[in-house]
Amino acid sequence: MTAYVSAFDLFSIGIGPSSSHTVGPMRAARDFAQRLTHDGVLNQVARVTCVLYGSLGSTGIGHGTPGAVIAGLSGLSPETCLPIKVRNAWAALETGPRILLGGTHSIVFTTEDIQFEPRTRLPGHPNALRLRALSENGDLLSEETYYSVGGGFIRREGDEVSPGSEHLWPMPFATSAALIALCEENNLHIDQIALANELSQHSMDEVTHRLDAIWDAMHRCVEAGLNSTGILPGGLQVKRRAAELREHLVAADTAHDRDTTTEWLHAFALAVNEENAAGGRVVTAPTNGAAGIVPAVASYYLRFVNGADADGIHRYLLTATAIGSLFKANASISGAEAGCQGEIGPACAMAAGGLCAVLGGTPRQVENAAEIAMEHHLGLTCDPVGGLVQIPCIERNAIAASTAVSAARLALHGDGSHVVSLDTVIETMRQTGLDMSTKYKETSEGGLAVNVIEC
Repeated sequence: MTAYVSAFDLFSIGIGPSSSHTVGPMRAARDFAQRLTHDGVLNQVARVTCVLYGSLGSTGIGHGTPGAVIAGLSGLSPETCLPIKVRNAWAALETGPRILLGGTHSIVFTTEDIQFEPRTRLPGHPNALRLRALSENGDLLSEETYYSVGGGFIRREGDEVSPGSEHLWPMPFATSAALIALCEENNLHIDQIALANELSQHSMDEVTHRLDAIWDAMHRCVEAGLNSTGILPGGLQVKRRAAELREHLVAADTAHDRDTTTEWLHAFALAVNEENAAGGRVVTAPTNGAAGIVPAVASYYLRFVNGADADGIHRYLLTATAIGSLFKANASISGAEAGCQGEIGPACAMAAGGLCAVLGGTPRQVENAAEIAMEHHLGLTCDPVGGLVQIPCIERNAIAASTAVSAARLALHGDGSHVVSLDTVIETMRQTGLDMSTKYKETSEGGLAVNVIEC
C-alpha cells in the first residue's frame, strides 16, 4: 500500500463551509448526473431523490448539504462554480421548484426530494448519501450510494478504491518511518520525495503552475477574510473579526508598541475560516473545517521569515502533502469519522511539518514537528453549534495555527529523535476516533452543540 495522495487532490479549490458536507456531496451528485448521461437515460428522468444519512443528515442543513446536492445535480463543480449558486440553490426551490439535471434536462425538484436520516448510519462511512433517478411512471432508472470520506473525497459504493489511489508512485511510502527511510536512502528532503511523485504525472511547469494556483487561492481567501465585515449566515449572529483585528494590528505595527507576530497569525486563520463559514472560495487543507491553518502558517512564513519566497511555499505545500497523505491513508481526515482531532490535528501537523522544512529542518525534525502538532490534538471532539462551521471551528483554527508554529520551532531545537513517532500518534488518533462517542463526531448532539444556547 502507498499512502501518497497528490497535492492537487489533497489541496482542492472549492467552496465552504464543509469539505465533507458540501464539497463531497456536490461531487457525488455531479457524478450521479454524469452517469445518467453516460448511461443514456438522462432524458428519461422525471424525478431525482436524495437521502442524507448519519452526519450528513444531522448537520447537513447547517453545512449547506442540500444546496450542494442540487448544485451537483445541475452539473456544477465546486472547483469552478460561483459560491453564491450553491448558497442559494436550496432556498431557490421555494420560488422555482425545477432544476436542470446535468445542466441540460429540466425536472421538477422540491425540498421534499431531499430526505434526512440522521439516525441511520450506513456501514461504509458516517457521511453517506443515496441518489435515485425515477421515470415519469416511477420506474427506477438508476440508484447510487456515495460516501463523503473527508476532505472532499468521495467513494461510490461498489468501488474498491478511491479514484487516483491506485496510481503507482515512483517514491511510495505507507508510513512516516518508510518516508524518512526514503529520504535518507536517497539523500532527499520530504518535499523532494513528494515532487518526484508529482513529476510522474505532470511536467515541472505544470506542477509549479498548479502549486502557484493553490497558493493564490489560499492567499485570496486570506485577503478576502481580512477585508470583509458583518455577521456570518446561519442564525448564530457570529460577527466577523478578522478585518477589525487587521486594523488593530496595522495600527500597532505603525506605533511599534508590541510584537504582533502571533496576532497576525491568528488574523490570517480567522480570515480563512470566516470566509469558509460564509460559503466562500476556500482550499481544503486537508478539510474545509481546518482550512485556515495551512494558509495562515504560510502567510506567517512569507511575512515574518527572512528569505521567504515562492519556492519556499512550494516546498511547504509539498511537505504538507506528504504528511497529510499519511493521515488520510492510516487514520482519517473526516470529523464525522474521527472527531475534530481528524481535521484540526492533521492540518496542524501538515503546517508544522511544512514550516519546519522551509526553516531548514531535516526530515526527522519535520516528522517530529508533525508529531508534536498532532499529539496535542488527540481526543478533540467535533461538536459544531447549530451544525454550523463557526463555533468552535473558527477560533480553533487560529489556536492550532499557533500550535503549528510552536511545534515547528520546538522540533528545530532537537535533532529529530523523540519517544513518540508520528506513526504512533496517527494510529492513536485512529483508535481514539473509533472509541469516541458518535455524539462528538460532527452530529451536533453533544459537547458545545448542546450546551450553548443558540441565538
